[in-house]
Amino acid sequence: MDELHDRITELEIRFTHQSQTIEELNAEVTESHRRIDNLEREVKRYDEMLKSMAPNLTESPDE
Repeated sequence: MDELHDRITELEIRFTHQSQTIEELNAEVTESHRRIDNLEREVKRYDEMLKSMAPNLTESPDE
C-alpha cells in the first residue's frame, strides 16, 4: 500500500511540474507571437515608407 501511495505522490509531483512547464511555455509562445505581430507591422510600415519614397526601386521584375 505504501508503494502505491508513493507512486501516486510521485505522479502528482510530475504532473504539477509538467503543468507549470506547459504554462511557462504557453506564456513564451504567446509573447513570441505578440512580438512577431509587432515586427510584421513594423516591416509593413517600412515597406510602405520605402515604396512612397522610391516606388520604382521596390517593384520586383514580376510586377
